[in-house]
Amino acid sequence: MYTDARLKDILTRTKVIAVVGVSLNPVRPSYYVARYLSLKGYRVIPVNPGHAGKMLFGETVQASLSDIEGEVDMVDIFRRPEAVPAIVEEALTVFADLQTIWMQIGVEHAEAAAQAEARGVTVIQNRCPKIEYQRLFGELRQGGFATGIISSKL
Repeated sequence: MYTDARLKDILTRTKVIAVVGVSLNPVRPSYYVARYLSLKGYRVIPVNPGHAGKMLFGETVQASLSDIEGEVDMVDIFRRPEAVPAIVEEALTVFADLQTIWMQIGVEHAEAAAQAEARGVTVIQNRCPKIEYQRLFGELRQGGFATGIISSKL
């Protein structure tokens, strides 16, 4: 469904990512995916109303997408599928230059995806940008292990 060329293009042109549902707990996937992306040079804007005002990866955690000043290229969704329509609707309302809605592994919503695509926004569902980055930019070895970052804090 998603060609390597398409995924690589998205990951190459994206500069600013709003991560909706990010956790401040370093063992949660949303934390280490956001951390990894920030270490790869993306500006990662964390979005989680329960942690609004706190700092994460050099950015203030925002309560909602509407609280972000400026544009984002990608909205990465770490929420359950039933939360996706409201997030997509807000993203389409707030960001005039939004390029991509990315739903994490296990997150899919056909109607919300169709709404975004009708507005010219690329939608990726049920994938992880960290995994795709590692795979497409040569950070996975044959056994599938990441070699780009070695830290006991991942």
